[in-house]
This record gives sequence, structure tokens and C-alpha cells, in this order.
Amino acid sequence: MSRIALVDDDRNILTSVSMTLEAEGFEVETYNDGQAALDAFNKKLPDMAVFDIKMPRMDGMDLLQRVRQKTSMPVIFLTSKDDEIDEVLGLRMGADDYVKKPFSQRLLVERIRALLRRQEVIAGDDAGEPGETSQVMVRGELRMDPLRHAVAWKGKDVSLTVTEFLLLQALAQRPGFVKSRDQLMDVAYDDQVYVDDRTIDSHIKRLRKKMRMVDSDFSAIETLYGIGYRYNEE
Repeated sequence: MSRIALVDDDRNILTSVSMTLEAEGFEVETYNDGQAALDAFNKKLPDMAVFDIKMPRMDGMDLLQRVRQKTSMPVIFLTSKDDEIDEVLGLRMGADDYVKKPFSQRLLVERIRALLRRQEVIAGDDAGEPGETSQVMVRGELRMDPLRHAVAWKGKDVSLTVTEFLLLQALAQRPGFVKSRDQLMDVAYDDQVYVDDRTIDSHIKRLRKKMRMVDSDFSAIETLYGIGYRYNEE
């Protein structure tokens, strides 16, 4: 049973969403502000979390920043209906996905299940026997170990979210071959989950930023404007 943390200052959302998730078989923990959630996470992390952005004491952005210092657990942001700045900034800070308020609870459940499935894919749990996704992959200076969700560049560890890991893995599996944004969407998201080009671009920008934190000259991920991205083995 996966443990989901809901963090929102709207008690109606906490009550209704937790009831829906529990009916779907999840174990749910609720918090009405970011600080309360962080205190609990410092003792025991959930399997994934859903954060509202605007909250008292500690908002969702601050909470995500603190959480990303310790873990790559999947995080979904709840954003204002028309606030694109929140969406883009949240993705660049390391959120895996976002859902706009007011939202369909069924949609949120689908996004949560999609993220948990992505984790299973990375760990090779979807396959009955070890396959390409569960084997250590080395491409030039890049080393990826799906079973441990571990990435290293030039021997230095890089902490990636689930989405970032899957995107890098998809690009690096075939160096020199271009992946369109649509192909990358299929890798990172289920068919029933719609995302736009900006979401993929934001994840790639965040991925590059993390790689450049360990190597300022990192340039293995190339943008082909209007086409997509490719990994160039160095």
C-alpha cells in the first residue's frame, strides 16, 4: 500500500481527496501547512506527496526546496487555475507534475498512479525478469543504475527526480538519435495524462541544471529547435 502525503491549507480538499485516495487503496497522511509536513517527513518519508503552492508558515515552493535536499520522491503541485508562473517555476524546482485547481479528483488519482508506475519502471518492477530498464547503463561519462535510482556523471552523484531520470534514460539509451517532445511525453507520462511542450522543456532545463552543478561544461543533451532533444555521448 503506497503512502501519499497531502499538504494543503484547505481542509475541504484534504478531507475529500484523502477519502478518494483511501477508497483507491492508498494510505493517506494529511497536513495543513508546509512546516507540519516537513517535520513529519524528517521522521518518515511517504512514497509520494501532493503539495499546494500557497500555504501559511511554509508554502509549497519552500517545502519542495527542503524536500529536494534529501530525497527524489515524486511530488505533484496543486497550482492556481491561471498561474502559469507557478507551474513552470515548480517544475524547474523539481516537481514531477502539476494539477490545476479546481481539479478532478479522478485526474489527480491518475497522475498519482502514473508517477508510482514510473518509479516501478525505473526499478524494473514492471518486468518479470531483468531487462533494459533494470541494468546499469554507461554512456561516456554517464552512469545510470535504475535499481538504485542512481545517476553519476564523471564519477559524481547527481540526484534526479523520477521524471528527470526517465527522460535522461530515454535520451541516453540511443546516443545521437533525436527524441521528439511527443516521444519524451510518452516516456514520462501515461497516455491518459495530457501535458504540453512546456512541461517537457521545463524538466529538461532542470535536468541540465543539475548536471551542470557537478560539471559546468556539461553539454551532452542537445536541443534541436522545433524537433526535440538528443544525447551526444562524450
